[in-house]
Amino acid sequence: MLEKMLTTMCGKIRDKPEETKKRFIKGSLVLTKKNVMDVTDLGASFLDRIYDKFGKGVSLQLISSVHADPAHGSKGKKGKETYLEKWNSTFTSVVAGSDATFNVTFQWDESMGVPGAFTIRNYHRSEFYLKTVTLKDVPGHGHLVFTCNSWVYPAHRYKYDRIFFTNKAYLPNDTPEPLRPYREEELVNLRGNGSGMLQEWDRIYDYAYYNDLGTPQNKRPILGGSKEFPYPRRGKTGRTPNKEDPSTESRLSLLNLNIYVPRDERFSQLKFSDFIAWAIKSLGQVLIPEIAAVFDKTINEFDSLEDILRLYDGGIKLANNQTLDKIRKFIPFELLRELARNDGENLLKFPMPDVIKEDRSAWRSDEEFAREMLAGVDPVVIRRLQEFPPASTLDPEIYGNQTSSITREHIKKNMNEDVDEAIRNNRLFILDHHDALMPYLRRINTTRTKTYATRTLLFLQDDGTLKPLAIELSSPHPQGDTDGPKSQVVTPAEYGVESSVWQLAKAYVAVNDSGYHNLISHWLNTHAVIEPFIIATNRHLSVLHPMYNLLHPHFRDTMNINALARHVLINAGGVVELTVFPANYAMEMSSVIYKNWVFPEQALPLELIKRGMAVADSSQAHGVRLLIEDYPYAVDGLEVWSAIKDWVKEYCCFYYKSDDMVQTDTELQAWWAEIRNVGHGDLKDEKWWPQMQTLTELVDSCTIIIWVASALHAAVNFGQYPYAGYLPNRPTMSRRFMPEPGTTEYAELQSNPDVAFLKTITPLFQTLIGISLIEILSRHSSDEVYLGQRDNPEWTLDSQPREAFEALRDKLIDIEKSIRQRNNDKRLKNRFGPVKVPYMLLYPNTSDSKREPGLTGLGIPNSVSI
Repeated sequence: MLEKMLTTMCGKIRDKPEETKKRFIKGSLVLTKKNVMDVTDLGASFLDRIYDKFGKGVSLQLISSVHADPAHGSKGKKGKETYLEKWNSTFTSVVAGSDATFNVTFQWDESMGVPGAFTIRNYHRSEFYLKTVTLKDVPGHGHLVFTCNSWVYPAHRYKYDRIFFTNKAYLPNDTPEPLRPYREEELVNLRGNGSGMLQEWDRIYDYAYYNDLGTPQNKRPILGGSKEFPYPRRGKTGRTPNKEDPSTESRLSLLNLNIYVPRDERFSQLKFSDFIAWAIKSLGQVLIPEIAAVFDKTINEFDSLEDILRLYDGGIKLANNQTLDKIRKFIPFELLRELARNDGENLLKFPMPDVIKEDRSAWRSDEEFAREMLAGVDPVVIRRLQEFPPASTLDPEIYGNQTSSITREHIKKNMNEDVDEAIRNNRLFILDHHDALMPYLRRINTTRTKTYATRTLLFLQDDGTLKPLAIELSSPHPQGDTDGPKSQVVTPAEYGVESSVWQLAKAYVAVNDSGYHNLISHWLNTHAVIEPFIIATNRHLSVLHPMYNLLHPHFRDTMNINALARHVLINAGGVVELTVFPANYAMEMSSVIYKNWVFPEQALPLELIKRGMAVADSSQAHGVRLLIEDYPYAVDGLEVWSAIKDWVKEYCCFYYKSDDMVQTDTELQAWWAEIRNVGHGDLKDEKWWPQMQTLTELVDSCTIIIWVASALHAAVNFGQYPYAGYLPNRPTMSRRFMPEPGTTEYAELQSNPDVAFLKTITPLFQTLIGISLIEILSRHSSDEVYLGQRDNPEWTLDSQPREAFEALRDKLIDIEKSIRQRNNDKRLKNRFGPVKVPYMLLYPNTSDSKREPGLTGLGIPNSVSI
């Protein structure tokens, strides 16, 4: 009996003290408090400090990834609630974006296994940005990291607890059972219920049409949701319908930049501070009535090319202090100080654009005109000519015969072989904006714009450079569209009035290309098409999903910059309509061109083949052979493309061992179905969408997404100021047609060709606004994250993907070396051209020590971030 009692007692002693199983886990949180200098938040900060004296400002609970809580179904057990330590006494810099580290101690029962998530409640009155939570000496595991990167608002703003998961990726079927309900609930929270006006603390990702561009007084078509005007979807704001036109969404005041995007998609405090500083100048249109008084000759005209150069050499000097005082009445001091730049008297002094740094006139050469089609800001339109004369795809029953009027006689004098031979030898190329513009040209030319639809033929010379052969200027026929175009062909000339006519013809081509670049190559094909992928990813791929971890860095800041664009740039009467030639028809025209957008063709090798710039070649690493060997965008781009694809393939193959795993991934399939059927729903019936049934389709699709968001955007964005910051090189609009012999305009072209040129292209005020805008858009921010970089080196617990990512970084460093070598090879004339601007737009810029913000003209950010 005694032995039995002792045995029982010993058993109870062993079982009793559960406290002996409990451990204290030390942890640290890195977060950014809302800027303490924010005057709108001083009251909340004061209350936070008082409340935190009680030690309960921020609470956290760990969640087991091993054991479920019977009282809450299959959900993982929660540990004891604990609180952040020393909120008030922890130093926080007043500088926007500065981090602070806080300690926290968790009481954790070893029997609950490894934590897989935690919940957090913010009992303060203001939000903070939670970056990471790190746990030390977790029983049975050791070091554990949670990458959060999310704004946490006061708890009363949510109907649920905020939850964060460890840096361990799981496919849905592999997720530990106790974490599955939390994973699913978080996605439901992010999808929302589809109703109500969304507030800044909301985390809801949903879709809307582009029905927020116009107003009842200044109407624009709704883009998206129709066959007539298809468009990618944008992020939903939930703003109320316009009372006068319920089909459109009400707009905010232009001075109100608080446009809803999910809070974690908004610019960081540091970037927003930078952006506001840059954007001050883009408000130049407010200054138009007053700056006009500064110019002493022709209002809204540059009187000479030297006038334009003064924008960079010294700015526009004010006449006297009375003028300055007058302007001060209309301009806030901060804005005036930014515009004045230095001494407070010289307005609008801009950085010197690269295109005129070394040579003030080389931009006018035919060689540079052609080179920029291969290495400029819009190197994605030129294509190989495969039939002569150039044909049209426009419906002849509507538009008549739109075949080009360029003849063999027009071009044979500038070629050393006949046309048929040149086509067989892959020597003829075309920059063709005819079909894109002709359906809109009659309406466009009823605005202040007076322009043409252009075709430019070029010949590939033995030294690898392109030689312009002829430019066709076409306009709608006066008798009606079915009569075809009214066209004239201009050929190169070096002397006399013919030379001035040729320079004007090149300007019309540049106007076409500037508009197409702004609306299609840049806005539509990068900004707009990526946004649905961002929305669908957050709605259907958990942060635990490996594909979320792969893609998320490439979505940073895109929804925010797109929302700002809808607010002030592409809206009715916005900067784009004011400065780019399609004017009121700009976005409508981009919608029509979107009809031809095909997702798989955004892959660089296929895109080059489609344009005839390359042919398939299995002996090449990227599968194609270029037909212009010195094509800087394509040469550098193919190397970057291959590096991205190799990285994506190795990453995906780590998590997916078979096609069956792709097919049975419920989150992945829901994600892809929504991208196709909703995000790009106007094109959902097109047969060429990948079906997402194989690992190959997954790799190809993710590679395209990353390419478009990173390298393609870099190639068409960051060269804007270097090349178009000097507007005569890339004018955005033309205001009068080619002068006819016998007119006063023709006489002016003979006597003073530069003045005639300036009266034709973008006028003064639109130039100032346009330059201000592209200076902003061409800048890298202080907190830019580049391809091959991650915010957190411990972004995943899986070692093989981390090693693959390091291999990507190594490949990008090798690409940097190759680009520098090519730029130093004087035989490759298209790498630098007459203007002596080396091609660096696809230079990865991976070295931390060399990266600088501003107008660097190099570097590939991870995302469409500006």
